[in-house]
Amino acid sequence: MAASERSQVDLAQLSAQQLSQVKKQLDDEVQHLTGSYQNLRGAQQKFRDCIVSIKNGVANSVKDKPLLVPLTSSLYVPGTLADSDNVIVDIGTGFYVEKSTDDAEKFYTSKIEELGKNIKDLENIVNGKANNLRVVEEVLRQKVLADQTGKPGASSS
Repeated sequence: MAASERSQVDLAQLSAQQLSQVKKQLDDEVQHLTGSYQNLRGAQQKFRDCIVSIKNGVANSVKDKPLLVPLTSSLYVPGTLADSDNVIVDIGTGFYVEKSTDDAEKFYTSKIEELGKNIKDLENIVNGKANNLRVVEEVLRQKVLADQTGKPGASSS
C-alpha cells in the first residue's frame, strides 16, 4: 500500500487495550528493524575489513613469508602467498570469482556504498516507527491516567 493510501486511525478513539496492542506491534517492529540495522552495519564493517586485508595481507612485502590460511573460523593451515596481484572474492551465495586486487577493492567499496544507502533508508524507517511508538505511548499514558482519575474527566485531554 502506498503511504497516501494508508488509512489513519485516531489514537484517542482506541481503548487502552487496543493501544497496548498497537504499542506491542510497534515495539516488535522497531526491535526487528534495529536488529536489521545492526546486521547491515556489521556486513558493512566486514567489507571494510576485506579492503584492509587486501591492502595489508596481499602486499608484495608478504609474498614469500609464511602465513596462516583460514579453512574455518577456528582452523588454520600454514601456507604462502602465491599471487599478490589476484584474489578470490566471495560474491555471495557461495560463489567465488578471481579478481585483481584493484577490482576486488572496487567491488567491496561498491558494496559498502550500497549498504550505506540501505542503512540510511532503514534509519529513516526506524526513526519514523520510533516516533509513532512515542506518540502511542503518550496517548496510552494519558488514557491510563484518565482511567485512574475517573471517567468524567477522561475525554477532556
